[in-house]
Amino acid sequence: MGSGEEQPSSADEAEVHLKFSAKLHSEVEKPLINFQENFKKDMKRCDHHIADLHKQLTSHYVSMEKAQKALTEQQRDLEMKTQQLEIKLSNKTKEDIKKAWRKSTQAGDDLMYCVDLYNQAQSKWFEEMVTTTLELERLEVERVEMIWQHLCQYTQLRHETDMFNQSTVEPMDQLLRKWTQPKTELWVREHKTGNIRPVDMKF
Repeated sequence: MGSGEEQPSSADEAEVHLKFSAKLHSEVEKPLINFQENFKKDMKRCDHHIADLHKQLTSHYVSMEKAQKALTEQQRDLEMKTQQLEIKLSNKTKEDIKKAWRKSTQAGDDLMYCVDLYNQAQSKWFEEMVTTTLELERLEVERVEMIWQHLCQYTQLRHETDMFNQSTVEPMDQLLRKWTQPKTELWVREHKTGNIRPVDMKF
């Protein structure tokens, strides 16, 4: 029945499937898993960075609010002492006004300092948001590219395996198509598989 050509055996086919499985793991699954882990780390790093900047910005905003409140209180105290001076002129009241004025001025300076820090933090926040957005976009492009490359690698491996399977099946398929009823009868006669009939069997 053969043409003299050595046909691939079932062992050859099994070996091809084992190689496909091994390559699928080493060339597709493992790189994707490693990339996924690294991608998670990169995303976590970006999240922590933005969270830290947001924390700093919030802290500066709270400090600015406290400074604003302190300035308002010092201005109110200065105004009250000034009114007292108008009612009752005394050296003590004048000294109190000087102290209140100094405190109010200091509170104003503190507020300006806090506002400056807040503005710096806000500028940094916006800059880092732009930078981080670009970084996230780069990571996403890299992720999609990675998936595309390894899906191509998978289809290539699958194609190679399918080609071998086809080369294994086609010769058998051709032989089966050439097989006829007379050949079946001839094969049965030659191998005497029909000699023993159920009625002749002894129990």
